[in-house]
Amino acid sequence: MIKLKSSKAKNKTGTMAYKILQAHNHSGDMENLKLKFDSLASHDITYVGVIQTAKASGLSQFPLPYVLTNCHNSLCAVGGTINADDHKFGLSAAKKYGGDFVPAHIAVIHQYMREVMASCGKMILGTDSHTRYGPLGTMGIGEGGGELVKQLLNRTYDINYPEVIAVKLENAPRKGVGPQDVALALIREVFAKDFAKNKVLEFIGDGIANLSMDYRIGIDVMTTEAACLSSIWQTDDKTRDYLNQHGRSNDFCELKPDESAEYDGIIEIDLSQIKPMIAMPFHPSNAFTIEEYLEKNPRLEIEQAVVGGCAGGTFENIAICRDIIGDKPIDSHLNFSIYPASQPIFYELNEKGIINQLMNAGTVIRTAFCGPCFGAGDVPANNTISIRHVTRNFPNREGSRPVDGQSASVALMDARSIAATVKNGGLLTAATEIVESSYAYNYNPDIYKARVYKGHKNPKPNHELVFGPNIKEWPSFEELKDNMLMRVCSLIHDEVTTTDELIPSGEASSYRSNPIKLAEFTLSRKDPEYRDRAKALLQIKDFPLDIDPKTTTIGSVVVSNKPGDGSAREQAASCQRVLGGVANIALSYATKRYKSNLINWGLAPFTIDNIQDIKIDDYIYVEGIKDAIINKKLEIDAVLISPNSKQEIKLRLEDLQDEEREILVKGCLINYYKEP
Repeated sequence: MIKLKSSKAKNKTGTMAYKILQAHNHSGDMENLKLKFDSLASHDITYVGVIQTAKASGLSQFPLPYVLTNCHNSLCAVGGTINADDHKFGLSAAKKYGGDFVPAHIAVIHQYMREVMASCGKMILGTDSHTRYGPLGTMGIGEGGGELVKQLLNRTYDINYPEVIAVKLENAPRKGVGPQDVALALIREVFAKDFAKNKVLEFIGDGIANLSMDYRIGIDVMTTEAACLSSIWQTDDKTRDYLNQHGRSNDFCELKPDESAEYDGIIEIDLSQIKPMIAMPFHPSNAFTIEEYLEKNPRLEIEQAVVGGCAGGTFENIAICRDIIGDKPIDSHLNFSIYPASQPIFYELNEKGIINQLMNAGTVIRTAFCGPCFGAGDVPANNTISIRHVTRNFPNREGSRPVDGQSASVALMDARSIAATVKNGGLLTAATEIVESSYAYNYNPDIYKARVYKGHKNPKPNHELVFGPNIKEWPSFEELKDNMLMRVCSLIHDEVTTTDELIPSGEASSYRSNPIKLAEFTLSRKDPEYRDRAKALLQIKDFPLDIDPKTTTIGSVVVSNKPGDGSAREQAASCQRVLGGVANIALSYATKRYKSNLINWGLAPFTIDNIQDIKIDDYIYVEGIKDAIINKKLEIDAVLISPNSKQEIKLRLEDLQDEEREILVKGCLINYYKEP
């Protein structure tokens, strides 16, 4: 079904990824990239922080297209007016600095970028981890807000040249198998092995021609869950037709690797062997064929089902749901909601009568909103499991609150098997035999023309930013001192720690324009005592060593095995900083984007060989940390101080770019840009 082959590319120049990276590189050295992107994208959880940081760092106008969408904090369910206040701020920023603004319920971030911005040979940087537009010939990268700030200030995105993995698709999917099934099968094979971690996945092979554009998009957006850096696909006539259909015929060019292309690994996927899949809680890689799962659990009853967002809410997925469900009324105990990914998709579904047919069967149709993917929409009831064609099923990401005695979970499935399950009264069912109609899709651009503010190249410097009462400036942060004393305020032994556990999604997201208030949620679902420990450290006067606070940075540290899987949200790092955090210590980091977020907020991303000897409330002292960073010292001597013992340990600062070292020394990205 899926085979992994390791190799080492000697000739890197023949891949599609190399050519696109070369065209965007400003270093003159392809081993050490300094990239500038063609456009940027943020949604309403992140754009306020990006703009506030850039403003504090000297922003005068957006130098490249920057799209601000409103698809995450679309509901004013928490905190009164604060979500709508953020939207008003976003529109005022688009006018002042020259950006594009997509109002709430019009489109989810990635569908808008697919329909309007992505084009062959381009690169897009977004503050959402699922920034993936490979089937349209665009390399998308999801990062924390600090990396977008650099682009807004005409700086570069600095990385070492990434390894490129070929994903070779062969044959065609069998009936009833959808893009989520292919994606989950892929993630199951590569995630635990780190086979794709921080690499570019390059999709090639004859099987691509057998996939529609919506199908390709559905696979591609899920590559984030394989922990890869980006993705790119061969383009063909279907790509050309998609761009023509969206009024952008000039944005097409043929992309394919040279015959001499060599890769750093190959993933071979026989599409004809993929079966309907289910990813059980609490990770997309915890996947099984539905057939395998039912052999051990013959009767799984579902009370809630959702199809929507950037992965599920495509026209094709929703049309097929209608084909499967037909006219049969949905059982009254079962809730089924569909979120079309954009108003143009919604419009065409209406034109074809598909929406009315789904509604007649009992389906609830909602607007373009990402809520069910991160716990702000269709939260399931306590002790229930929801099946969803969305991107993630991390712990409590669906909105439950264990601290209040609530427990719920999500299983990921393709829209086809979700519809088959709904049709079968909620009993888990694979869509192995289905009827699929063929619907021609007609794109209606008038919706965007009527509602989207297009301000690129037309900044209005005198326009005032509109601040709601919840929008606050960043607090000030000190520069790094000569030495560092850290107190362990959280110790996490889980194999992987997600950003949702570091800073929860759901209702907490509404406070993301208020750094102080949001920091109160830090690790609240994983380690509720962390916040008080970190705050208490700020009041401590007596330390286990005779240190000089004038020359020693003192703060808290989070210690874990492998933190940072999942979302690109920088708040997973910035909230630690607001509470006095100065570092993380880990065996490794799950993603580059989390490590970048730590650095941009002045938290040293230490690695260590093991964390077994470290305990809560231990201190770790690093003498000469500033000098070690400046002089690029890889291994750093430190002292672990427990109540009854002291021992020498080794910490490492690995793979830091020169600019990242300067940011750490300055204390954070804002401080770095304040320098003349």
